[in-house]
Amino acid sequence: MSPTLDAVLRSWPCDPSLLATCIVAAFVYQHGWRVLRRRDAPRWHGGQVAAFVGGVTAIYLALASPIEPLASLLLQVHMVQHLLLMMVAPPLVWLGAPLFPLVRGLPRLVRVVWIAPLLSSRGVRRLAERLTHPFAALSIYVAATWLWHIPPAYELALRSSGWHYTEHACFLIAGLVFWYPVVRPYPSRPRWSGWLLLPYLILADVQNTVLSALLTFSGKVIYPYYEQVPRIGNISPLDDQSAAGVIMWVPGSVAFLVPLFAIGLRLLYGTQSESQRVAELLQKRRWLGQKLAAFDTPTGTRIVGQRCPGGQAAGASPRPSVIAESGQWARLCPSHRDEVGYHPLRAFFRWRHARAALQLPLLLLAVAVIYDGLAGPQASPLNLAGVLPWIHWRGLVVLGLLAVGNLSCMACPFTLPRRLAGRWLPQRHAWPRRLQSKWLAVALCVLFLWAYEAFALWDSPWWTAWITLGYFVTAFAVDGFFRGAAFCKYVCPIGQFNFVQSLASPMEIAVYDHQICTTCRTKDCIRGRGGIPGCELELFQQKKSGNMDCTFCLDCVHACPHANVGLVANMPGTQLWHDRLRSGIGRLSQRPDIAALVAVLVFGAFANAAGMVRPVVQFEQHVQAALGISPRSIVTLYYLLAIVVAPLTAVALASLVSQRWAGLPLAGGRMATRYTYALIPLGFGMWLSHYCFHLFTSCAAIVPVAQRFAADLGFAGFGGPQWSCACCVPSPGWLLRSELLFLDFGFLLSLYTAYRLASVDGPRERQALKALLPWSALIAALFLVGVWIVFQPMQMRGTALVGG
Repeated sequence: MSPTLDAVLRSWPCDPSLLATCIVAAFVYQHGWRVLRRRDAPRWHGGQVAAFVGGVTAIYLALASPIEPLASLLLQVHMVQHLLLMMVAPPLVWLGAPLFPLVRGLPRLVRVVWIAPLLSSRGVRRLAERLTHPFAALSIYVAATWLWHIPPAYELALRSSGWHYTEHACFLIAGLVFWYPVVRPYPSRPRWSGWLLLPYLILADVQNTVLSALLTFSGKVIYPYYEQVPRIGNISPLDDQSAAGVIMWVPGSVAFLVPLFAIGLRLLYGTQSESQRVAELLQKRRWLGQKLAAFDTPTGTRIVGQRCPGGQAAGASPRPSVIAESGQWARLCPSHRDEVGYHPLRAFFRWRHARAALQLPLLLLAVAVIYDGLAGPQASPLNLAGVLPWIHWRGLVVLGLLAVGNLSCMACPFTLPRRLAGRWLPQRHAWPRRLQSKWLAVALCVLFLWAYEAFALWDSPWWTAWITLGYFVTAFAVDGFFRGAAFCKYVCPIGQFNFVQSLASPMEIAVYDHQICTTCRTKDCIRGRGGIPGCELELFQQKKSGNMDCTFCLDCVHACPHANVGLVANMPGTQLWHDRLRSGIGRLSQRPDIAALVAVLVFGAFANAAGMVRPVVQFEQHVQAALGISPRSIVTLYYLLAIVVAPLTAVALASLVSQRWAGLPLAGGRMATRYTYALIPLGFGMWLSHYCFHLFTSCAAIVPVAQRFAADLGFAGFGGPQWSCACCVPSPGWLLRSELLFLDFGFLLSLYTAYRLASVDGPRERQALKALLPWSALIAALFLVGVWIVFQPMQMRGTALVGG
């Protein structure tokens, strides 16, 4: 026997309890699986057994193989152990769909006396749902990973066997919780959109990459314990640490990216859309309700309809909930929202104070920005008002739009004084009829985009503080005298930006079942009830379509007595493909004001980003010197051409050519209005690329600024400002690829949206293609401009160093 093999076998630890647990678990699973397979062979296949046994084997190898003793000598082996417990064993266990086989494999007495009451407990089910919610699962996973890798906690686990087992238990539990939403083992029901899993896995990979990079590129040994133990194979502690980082980095990224691509392909090329699955589910539930209405139990006890939260009897309602008169039958049908409410933040959105929980922290940050902007240093990299709004807030806004929807308006602190305004001011006037459109908002958006550069708002904490304060005052005054949330709907430029971009978001506030709305007599979602206001923006949920003018205030969610309104997932951009009548808006093709707003924000995305790249800045300086005009004049000329002349010319030309080539009966103005909405996804892709660039290259700039602000307030516990963090970091390679990916998706979705519009307008395919070509050329031209922009050196604003 070779010395190496002999050493490996001798180092194999003996843990009979763990071995017995693994064997019993595999035996119970296999016994229950065989019983279930005899009943439903297609559902229970051999791959599930292989996956479950593989997961149990991975746990055993991690805890009771030579990996365990070597982990105390080599950090890289310890990383392998963590990978097995967090990224290999949990998904394999869930792929085996273990719930039914494990329960069915247990003795009947155990199932009836212990397991059945436990699984039927409402508290246990609620706890399991909350723990496996993507938001909670990701938080638990990240917390377990980072907390146990803090040097004091890590060394405590290495020096104490009890804490070592606790660490492993935390890793395994966190891994099981994290991978549950990804695998969704049978019989779990989808309680959130599959699209949420894409940012879910990306964020998990990002935090794993950050931790791996810290281990790989650190110039010193992070865990001194490994400097004190004997070295194996002449591997230095620093080389061992770098190898551990690489092991955590590469296989860890593969573990996240493989399911990411698989889920993405399934969502993009699945044979059945989410809306179709919801419709089929509702149809089955209605059939079940009809059957249950006339069902007699074997004991002769007739099941009667119980009043549901919606107020209708179960036997006649689309949401049946039945109970036996003798008490032997439990509720058979869960509530409608549990099965078809495809919103990932369901529990949070149902909470009465959900919006206030987001608004209050932002209110405190806004107060800090105003105070620091007026009283703090007037150098933007040193001031909260120069960093927080222009780097972090804008980046988080577009990421929220990408992941969910209009979360920015939901968390907006400017609307908090509205309640006070209603008490102190009359708030009884209607907004002037001539201003009941988006034309005022169009002018304000143009003004803001121009002023941002002309007055260098990003470089002036004083201006930023006064703008923030002006928002509070304006919102208070407008909503104090005018009803109907006029400030949000007609005035606020930030809100208009969110409304337009959210038309390409994956989620919206909508009804689950339109039949329930048809039978509803109170219409509380628009009228309000019991002190809960209805929709102040006058969006009737039954006729609402898309996110335009929706601030995610959740008033309709809380006011609906049937729990029939909530967060619903849609394919991004689908609301742009039709021209149906929308509550509070009308038809988009008859709203040139909204189309003008879209054009300004789409072309403004490219103009705003291009104004920061080196070639454009140098060209402006050259023109300024040649004409002998002031910098503000050249900025005015640039934005006049970029967001006024260019969109008018491009949209009018595309509309004219499209109408003449295709010979469509649409008037020129209506065609221009209708097809302008196809530009929204591409414009959103440009905003996303631009703001994410600043966010991920300058996110650390807030650290020294916050330390300086805390020290100014007398809180010295945060340490002195580390101004080296205020400098921008080099753009990582993945960021450029992400920017191009955002533009690619926006380009393809804009093209497809234009194609869908043309296919409706053109009765023949050739006619539709002729109508599509000019708009495709415009979309392609904007896309190429966006690609050119992301490849150019860009100014790093809000950081200590400004340059390319």
